Amino acid sequence: MIRLASWIVGSLIITALAAWMISLPGTLTLEVANYRMQPRLGAAVLIFIVIAIVVIFVWGIVRRILNTPRHMARRNKERRREQGVEALSDAVVALQAGDPARARSLAREAQARLPANAAAKLLEARADLALGDMPAAREHYRALIANEKTAVAALTGLYDQARAQHRPDAALTFARKALALSPSSGWAADAVFDDLTRRGQWAEAVAMVNVEQASSREERARKRRRQAVIETARAREAENSAPLAALDHALTALKLLPDFVPAALIASRIHINRGETRKAMSLLRRIWRATGHPEVAALYSHAQPGASALERLKRLGEIIESPPPHRAAGMALARAAVEAYDWPLARKALAPFVENDVTQGVASLMAEIEEGQSGDQGKAREWLGRAVRAPRDPAWTADGLVSDEWEPISPVTGRLDAFEWKVPMTVTQRASEPSPLPQLPAEARLPLAPAGNPT
Repeated sequence: MIRLASWIVGSLIITALAAWMISLPGTLTLEVANYRMQPRLGAAVLIFIVIAIVVIFVWGIVRRILNTPRHMARRNKERRREQGVEALSDAVVALQAGDPARARSLAREAQARLPANAAAKLLEARADLALGDMPAAREHYRALIANEKTAVAALTGLYDQARAQHRPDAALTFARKALALSPSSGWAADAVFDDLTRRGQWAEAVAMVNVEQASSREERARKRRRQAVIETARAREAENSAPLAALDHALTALKLLPDFVPAALIASRIHINRGETRKAMSLLRRIWRATGHPEVAALYSHAQPGASALERLKRLGEIIESPPPHRAAGMALARAAVEAYDWPLARKALAPFVENDVTQGVASLMAEIEEGQSGDQGKAREWLGRAVRAPRDPAWTADGLVSDEWEPISPVTGRLDAFEWKVPMTVTQRASEPSPLPQLPAEARLPLAPAGNPT
């Protein structure tokens, strides 16, 4: 309704203006080729307006005719571009669907229609790699390295190719080049970092971690843990050759991860070797309260060099309650009691764990107690039989491999921080000779003192 009213008002205004122009007084004389016209002034203005409109209309038609070839060329170019984009999209889908042959064909079609499009070239190289055509893939990737827009992507492809061909040195070279071009490249940084840790180049590795940007809480925690693991690895490496430097690295790791057992053990051993027994015991007490780790209890009992078995048992009683709060505490106390020939205390320490919570370590200790206290070989063999069938005790485990001590990287995969203190899922062990019995934790493998008075 409003539009209709506006149209009517506009029409009336235009009509009124036209009528006003026609009614203007005066005449206009025009002489052309002996022809004379004397229209009224308003009519002349109206004629000029109509002539201008006709000229503009005719020029528009002529211009459209003249521009037709250019418009057709532009339209063809747009059509080719649309076809190229469609072919490129179909190629990506084909490659993800596991059809690299069709992906390569579509990528070539996309290149024919989009000669300057680097994505089509990259896609063809990726399809060559998926088809196993390594020479063709290498040529495509090397041709793309010269372009700064595609250099990192090309190096990514060359890195994948080198890994597929089991050429680790070449793959690392490509990763280093990609990292130099793009420091924020995650895969390149991970590849270089993994190589540094595998080679034990801890100073360079921790330098890489120190410059990492961590925005979220999870990223900051991950960064701190990697730093702590590397510092612990440096301490482990220098413990015998440079104990003071090793102590600094271990304490740095404990500042990053206050309850990190491997760093605490290294720092405590160095304190003990330097005669700083109180510092070692204070640190071990704190770590024991936080983790209840059996290696911490074992080192705490041996914190005073030359101490007798009774003194070690007494010292262990300072940190382990009675009854022991968990199996690791009970086994540590029982081991110390066995070494001190305090058979009742050893049996009492294991009493809460000999029914439904029997593990290999508990059963082996019970075998020693039965043999040492009563000399009952039958009961001792019975407990050893249970040890063979019992679940395993926690140990340092990484990638199905069990180690007697913590290591910074997995010997199987080279992964940093792979070892965890947990129940092993396999029977793979790091040992020079096979053992007829299952691997037992360290606290259950200590030899018995010779018969006689406890030392």
